[in-house]
Amino acid sequence: MNTASAPAKDETSLSARETVRALYGYVRPHRWAVALGLLCALVGAAGALLQPLATKALVDRMASGGTIAGILIGLTVLVVVGTAVEAFGAYVLERTAESVVLAARRTVVRQLLRLRIAEFERIPPGDLMSRVTADTTLLRAVSTQAVVSAATGAVAFVAAIVMMAFLDAVLLGVTLGVVVLVGGAVALVMPRIARATERAQEAVGEISVALERAFGAFRTVKASGAEGRETARVEAAARRAWRHGVKSAKWEAAAGSADELAVQLAFLAVLAVGGARVASGQIPVSTLIAFLLYLFYLMEPVSRLVDAVSSYQEGSAAISRIAAVERLATEPVIGRQDTPPRQEAAVPGPASVRFEDVSFRYRPGLPYVHHQVSFEVPGTGTTAFVGPSGAGKSTVFALIERFHEVTGGRVLVDGKDVQDWSLAELRSAIGYVEQDAPVLAGTLRENLVFAAPGATDDDIHDVLARTKLDALVERLPHGLDTPVGHRGSKLSGGERQRVAIARALLRKPRLLLLDEATSQLDAVNELALRDVVTEVARETTVLVVAHRLSTVTGADRIVVMDAGRVRAVGTHEELVDEDPLYAQLAATQLLTPAR
Repeated sequence: MNTASAPAKDETSLSARETVRALYGYVRPHRWAVALGLLCALVGAAGALLQPLATKALVDRMASGGTIAGILIGLTVLVVVGTAVEAFGAYVLERTAESVVLAARRTVVRQLLRLRIAEFERIPPGDLMSRVTADTTLLRAVSTQAVVSAATGAVAFVAAIVMMAFLDAVLLGVTLGVVVLVGGAVALVMPRIARATERAQEAVGEISVALERAFGAFRTVKASGAEGRETARVEAAARRAWRHGVKSAKWEAAAGSADELAVQLAFLAVLAVGGARVASGQIPVSTLIAFLLYLFYLMEPVSRLVDAVSSYQEGSAAISRIAAVERLATEPVIGRQDTPPRQEAAVPGPASVRFEDVSFRYRPGLPYVHHQVSFEVPGTGTTAFVGPSGAGKSTVFALIERFHEVTGGRVLVDGKDVQDWSLAELRSAIGYVEQDAPVLAGTLRENLVFAAPGATDDDIHDVLARTKLDALVERLPHGLDTPVGHRGSKLSGGERQRVAIARALLRKPRLLLLDEATSQLDAVNELALRDVVTEVARETTVLVVAHRLSTVTGADRIVVMDAGRVRAVGTHEELVDEDPLYAQLAATQLLTPAR
């Protein structure tokens, strides 16, 4: 798979109703906190709504020569209480927004780590990581602030309109005419913000993909003198993100200034019409002052509504990308991450394996990898799989582990179809060493007990001795608690393979799968591990994939595969005599003279 490819484009954007439903799913657990923040915002808005009326009363009192002390005190209390309540509400909303982001990230991470292998191989890891980081961050604004801003903005806007209608209907008509005109222009801008934001988020995903590509082969990049080319690849994605981000910012700026423009134009129109009405004696000057204060007050709720719509347009793109992750096919939950899966009614002793006319291809339309593959492996002993590259050997292990499901036929473990096993039961019985023997960032101890968290110190020291890792531990500065670096960068290739084998052995499996497990070992360590495998095979069923035939000549049985089919099954001596392909492979590896 080419992990450097662009992010998957097969996701469809959610409709407005689906977006709102998905957004409500994130907000629902925090609905009471959002309601409290909304209540605080409404209290603050109510206090602000009363200020123009208090100002009108103040002007009228001054005109009549009455005392204004009480009105001034009332205005002060309104300002202080309204500000304090709004500040508390803002804190509640910000805290709730962080909680929404945390919940979304936990949901997405759990989903990603349970993805089926086929789904994981289809989408670049960098793009998936972008969903966890950049996309979930956009939920912060849309999940709480946009909801509350829309609600308080709408309520405050309607309340202000009612107050303005109470003061003077003619001036209200002038105001609404200007607001509707500018609002129509803003409505045309919003879809542009949504498109630009979605493209910007896709470009951010491309940045992650490009970085993951370079970091995943960092030494190769340096050895090839490709730093400049890879830098250019990342910068190209960054420029695309910048271009779409600037486009989004341009339209957001236009939308954000529209509310102020509407109020300013309305102010000029109201000042002209209102001045004429005051001059003609149709309204007192205090009414014009109060109306103008309400007009300027309108700036805040209109701004809230515009911000809410802008945040929604931004957040809808993120919600679509997050929802796309939640629609990906996943495996059932195996169990808690900190405890090994329980073997349910496990059969004691080594496991048997049988393939019955198994056909497999990764997706419809792709060529078959397996064509009616059949073989049987009884319990105990070592069975080796050999053949040219691309023969389908490693796919045998993938089907046993149920990383992929067969297209046709059956895979049976202990006489039971693997699809009838629970994943917890099946995988807890298997120890698996991958072809590239991955080692995770962390300490050596953490890597060893990764598949067997309950392993004791005695178990660890025993497996260290068997895999010849005890000498490595002795020379490490902190022994088992020494960090091994990113992907085990502080270990040699052979050491990483031995760590992977030790990790599998600590699991005490009934079925041990070794995929090219000794390819990077020197002759001495390979011979030692062959002895370990021979010893383990007395109590465990061992399946080995190897191109180096020296690792399989002592196997109890050898399965020869070619082009997705089983050519022959037998011992080394039998196959050298009976199968030309195996004889050729053996001769190539200098195991026996060519016949």
